[in-house]
Amino acid sequence: FGFCLTNQLELFEVVNQHENKGNPVSIVYLDFQKTVNFDLTKNYLDLIITYTTLMILLSRIEERKAIIGLYNYAHEMTHGASDREYPRLGQMIVDYENPLKKMMEEFVPHSKSLSDALISLQMVYPRRNLSADQWRNAQLLSLISAPSTMLNPAQSDTMPCEYLSLDAMEKWIIFGFILCHGILNSDATALNLWKLALQSSSCLSLFRDEVFHIHKAAEDLFVNIRGYNKRINDIRECKEAAVSHAGSMHRERRKFLRSALKELATVLSDQPGLLGPKALFVFMALSFARDEIIWLLRHADNMPKKSADDFIDKHIAELIFYMEELRAHVRKYGPVMQRYYVQYLSGFDAVVLNELVQNLSVCPEDESIIMSSFVNTMTSLSVKQVEDGEVFDFRGMRLDWFRLQAYTSVSKASLSLADHRELGKMMNTIIFHTKMVDSLVEMLVETSDLSIFCFYSRAFEKMFQQCLELPSQSRYSIAFPLLCTHFMSCTHELCPEERHHIGDRSLSLCNMFLDEMAKQARNLITDICTEQCTLSDQLLPKHCAKTISQAVNKKSKKQTGKKGEPEREKPGVESMRKNRLVVTNLDKLHTALSELCFSINYVPNMVVWEHTFTPREYLTSHLEIRFTKSIVGMTMYNQATQEIAKPSELLTSVRAYMTVLQSIENYVQIDITRVFNNVLLQQTQHLDSHGEPTITSLYTNWYLETLLRQVSNGHIAYFPAMKAFVNLPTENELTFNAEEYSDISEMRALSELLGPYGMKFLSESLMWHISSQVAELKKLVVENVEVLTQMRTSFDKPDQMAALFKRLSCGVLKRMTIIGVILSFRSLAQELLNLRHFFFFSENISPEEEYKIACLLMVFVAVSLPTLASNVMSQYSPAIEGHCNNIHCLAKAINQIAAALFTIHKGSIEDQLTATKIRLKNQTKTLNICCNSDLPFRCTVIVQESPFLTMDLLESCFPYVLLRNAYHAVYKQSVTSSA
Repeated sequence: FGFCLTNQLELFEVVNQHENKGNPVSIVYLDFQKTVNFDLTKNYLDLIITYTTLMILLSRIEERKAIIGLYNYAHEMTHGASDREYPRLGQMIVDYENPLKKMMEEFVPHSKSLSDALISLQMVYPRRNLSADQWRNAQLLSLISAPSTMLNPAQSDTMPCEYLSLDAMEKWIIFGFILCHGILNSDATALNLWKLALQSSSCLSLFRDEVFHIHKAAEDLFVNIRGYNKRINDIRECKEAAVSHAGSMHRERRKFLRSALKELATVLSDQPGLLGPKALFVFMALSFARDEIIWLLRHADNMPKKSADDFIDKHIAELIFYMEELRAHVRKYGPVMQRYYVQYLSGFDAVVLNELVQNLSVCPEDESIIMSSFVNTMTSLSVKQVEDGEVFDFRGMRLDWFRLQAYTSVSKASLSLADHRELGKMMNTIIFHTKMVDSLVEMLVETSDLSIFCFYSRAFEKMFQQCLELPSQSRYSIAFPLLCTHFMSCTHELCPEERHHIGDRSLSLCNMFLDEMAKQARNLITDICTEQCTLSDQLLPKHCAKTISQAVNKKSKKQTGKKGEPEREKPGVESMRKNRLVVTNLDKLHTALSELCFSINYVPNMVVWEHTFTPREYLTSHLEIRFTKSIVGMTMYNQATQEIAKPSELLTSVRAYMTVLQSIENYVQIDITRVFNNVLLQQTQHLDSHGEPTITSLYTNWYLETLLRQVSNGHIAYFPAMKAFVNLPTENELTFNAEEYSDISEMRALSELLGPYGMKFLSESLMWHISSQVAELKKLVVENVEVLTQMRTSFDKPDQMAALFKRLSCGVLKRMTIIGVILSFRSLAQELLNLRHFFFFSENISPEEEYKIACLLMVFVAVSLPTLASNVMSQYSPAIEGHCNNIHCLAKAINQIAAALFTIHKGSIEDQLTATKIRLKNQTKTLNICCNSDLPFRCTVIVQESPFLTMDLLESCFPYVLLRNAYHAVYKQSVTSSA
C-alpha cells in the first residue's frame, strides 16, 4: 500500500514537471531535427513517452482511488486536516481514467513540435526497419566485404542514430502520432511512418514486462472520432500484416544477425586493432541484436497462436553469445580504442571543427565560447594520457553541446543549427568519439543491455533448456549465465529497495544455469564412461573362453551350436569404419561433450552482484559426486543376495572411468587429479564425506560376512598351495566362486582399489573379529581353569592326563581354526602392502591373571590338537598342502596368538611353544594316536610358521624318520585315491 501510494504521489510531481517543461517548448517552438540536434530531440521524445507510459501504468492500478482515499483519511487522522494536494491528485485520477484520450486533448498545443520531431525520424526509422534480405544485399556490418576499406573509419552523417534503439523509435512514433493524430490525415510521411511501425509489432513495452497492445488501443481511440474510418482501416490492415509477416521478418533478421555478428566477432578477435576504426559497426551490431532479442521476448508471451513457430527461436543463445563476445572484446581492448579515438579527436576532429567555426557567418559570443572550448579540449588530448592510465571525462563537453543545441534550435536564434547542418553532424560525430574514450561501459549498457530478462524468468529458463536440448547450441549456453551480469543495470538509485530482490534473482538464475550446464556435462561424461567400461569389459579374460572354445572346435572340425548362430564380435570392431559418415553413439556423445565444455571453459569466472562464479568449479564438483556414486555403483553390491563385483573387474571399470575423466582436461581447464585425490581417498575410508558407504566398507563387509562366514560354515576351504579360498562340494552350492574373489590377482586388485588406508581398515576389521574370538577362548580357559592347571603340571602322567582330558569342554580348536582362517586371509590381503601390525583388545584383568590364562590357553590347544586325528575331514591333502576343514590354519593362529599374548605379558614365547610341543607329544601317546596320522604335518607347519621354534625341537618330539614315513604314507594314499 505504501509503495503504491508513494508512486502515485511521485507521479503527481512528474505531471506537474511535465506541464512546466512541455509548455515552454511549445511556446518558444524548438526546431527538432533528429539528425542534427540529436540529443535535444531524443530527450524531448523520451520525456513525452515517459509521461505517456506513466499515465498508462497509473490507469492499470485497480485500487488507485481507494489508495488515495485511505491516504487522505490517514493524513487527516495524523495532522488533523486533509492533504492540500488531495483534490488535485483525485482530479488527476478521474481525468486520466482513459489516459491516452485525455492526453490527446492535452497535446493539441504541442502538435507542431511533436510532429516535427517525429517526422525527422523519416531518415532514420525506415532505414533501420529493413528486411534481412536488404541487410544481406547491402552487406551490412561486414568488415571483409570491402577489404581495401577495412582500415577506413566507419562514418555516417547520423552517427548516434545508427545504434538508436528500434524499440524506442517505435514507441516514439506510435504513441507520438496517437497524441498528435491530426497530422496523420494531412501528412503522408507521418502516416507512412506510423503504418510501418504498426506493421512491425503487435505490442510495445511500457515498463519491463508490462506491454501495451497497440492495435486494439489505437482502434478504440479512433473509433469515436468522426472521419477516422480510413485510419481504423489502416490499423486493421497493419494488425493483419503484423500478425502475418512480422514474426517471419524478425526471425530472418535474427538469422542474418547470427552470421553477421559471428563474422564480426571472429575478425575482431584476430585483429582487435580494427575496434578503433570499426567501433560504430560493433555498437550497431549490438543494438540491432538487442532490439531483435527484446522484440522476441516481448512477443513470445503475446503471440498469435497461428504463427507460434515464428516466436520460438532455438538458436537465440547463439545470437546472445556473439553479443557477449563483442562486449568482451570492447572491455578487453578498451585501451586500444582509447588510443585510436584520442588521436582522432586531437588530430582530425579538432581541426575540422575549428574550420567549421571559422567559416560561420554569424556566431554569437556565448556560442563562440562553447565551440572554442570544444576545440581546445580536443586539441589538448595526447596518447600519453592513455599510456599513463589517466581517467577521461567528457561529460561537461557533451552537456555544453546539449545546451548549444537548445540555444541554436529556437525559432529566432542568431545561429540556427538547422541552417548549419554540417556543424550539427560534425558535433554528433565528435560526441560519439568522446564516448569511445570515456564511456565505453555506458555505451555497452546503452546498446546491448538485456537486463529485461530478469522480468521474463519463465521465458529465460525455457530458452536455456531449449539451448541445452539442442547439441549444436549447447556451446553457446554460457550466454545465459553471462546475461545475469546485466541484471543490476536495471536498478536505479531512486528505488534502492528492489536492488536486493533483483540481485538475489540474478544470483539464483546464474547458479541454476551453471549447475544445469555442469549436470548436462556430467551426464554426457557418465554415458561416455559407461560405453568405455563396456568396451573394457569385453577385454576381460573371462570373455576369451568362448573364442578359445570356437578355435579348438574349429581345429578339431567339430560342429557346435545351432546353424546360423552369429559369430561373436571381437573387441575393437567398433573402431573399424568403412565410411567416414558413419557416426556411432560414442561419437555423438564426444561431440556433444566438446560443445558443452567449450561453453563451460569460455570464461574463467564471472561477477554477478559482487559474487564471483567459476563455471569450471561447478563441473568439478559434479564430477566428484558422480565419480563417487559410480565407483560404489560399479561394485554392484546386492545386500539381499550378497553379490558383489570381483575386485579385478571393478578395477578395470574404474581405470576405464579414470581414463575418460583424464581426457576431459582436453576440453576444460580443470584439475582432474584433484578429483581423483578427493574421491579415491574418500573411498579408502569407512564412510565418504556425505556419510555414505564406500567400496572399502562394502568389500570389508562382504569378505567378513559372506566369504569368511562360509569358510566357518565348512563350505569354503583355504588352499595354501593355490594361495586362495576354494569352494568345497556341498549340497547347497554357493552363489559365488570363492577362488574368483580371493586369489592373488583379486587381492592385488583389491589392494589397489582400497589403498593402504582401506587395507588398514580391512585389517582392523579382521582384528576385531579375531579379538572377539580370543575373548571367547579366554572364557573357555576360565571355565576349565582347574583342569588345565592340573594338566599343565601332569603332562608326564598319561593316565591322569587321559582322565583330565575327558573333563575338558570342547570348542577351542574350532575357534582357533576360525582365527587361523582370518589370519590366512589377512596375510593374503597384506602380502602386497607389507602391513605387519597385530593387536588384541585387553580386558580389565590383572597382568598376572592374563599371563596365566595365556599359558593355560596354550595347554588347552596342545592337549586338544591330537583329537583332530579322529576326524575324517582332517586328512592331509598334498595337492592343496592342507586340509579340507582348514585345520592347517591352526599353525598360523597358534604362532601369532602366542606371539601377541606373550609379547604383551613379557613372557618367553619360545619356552611356551616348546612346552606346547612337549605336551602335544605326550598327549599323542596318552590318546594312542597313530604316528602315521597327519599330526606330524601340523607340527611341521607350526614350526615352519614360527619365527621362534627350530627344526631341532621338532626332531626331539617327532624324529625325522617318523615325519618321512608319515609324508610317504599320505602321498601314497593320495595317489591311490586319485587312481
